[in-house]
Amino acid sequence: MRPMNDEFYMREALLLARQARDAGEVPVGAVVVQGGAIVGRGFNAPISRHDPSAHAEMMALRDAAQRLGNYRLPGVSLYVTLEPCAMCAGAIMHARVARMVFGAADLKTGAAGSVLDLFAETRLNHHASVTGGVLAAECGMMLSDFFAERRQAAKQA
Repeated sequence: MRPMNDEFYMREALLLARQARDAGEVPVGAVVVQGGAIVGRGFNAPISRHDPSAHAEMMALRDAAQRLGNYRLPGVSLYVTLEPCAMCAGAIMHARVARMVFGAADLKTGAAGSVLDLFAETRLNHHASVTGGVLAAECGMMLSDFFAERRQAAKQA
């Protein structure tokens, strides 16, 4: 049996990011893990859902909450291919996620240390532990390739 570690779960999130890419969405994927089992999955879908909150993390948290029958998700870990934005960081904290693991840093909107660090804000009442940089190169390359393809397509149009 293959050991399930941070890289294993991040690769699962990368599979979901590919689904987002294939649907024309920014390729970000996320999984929620409880006791070694994936209990929630999500990928970016704000364009197709006409929903600005349909980020990968939000979709995975919604899926896990439905499956587990609770809006609070204590003890779970969330794996996401891109550092969460402020909206997603807030949802992660409100859901009481114990651990959040991300791949690539987001130097424009990252809220786990790149632009700001909501997870370190002592005035907030819940704090998830944060691990960044898991498969960062692979996660970042997927995003870079996606935006390069979009720029190339725009030039040709």
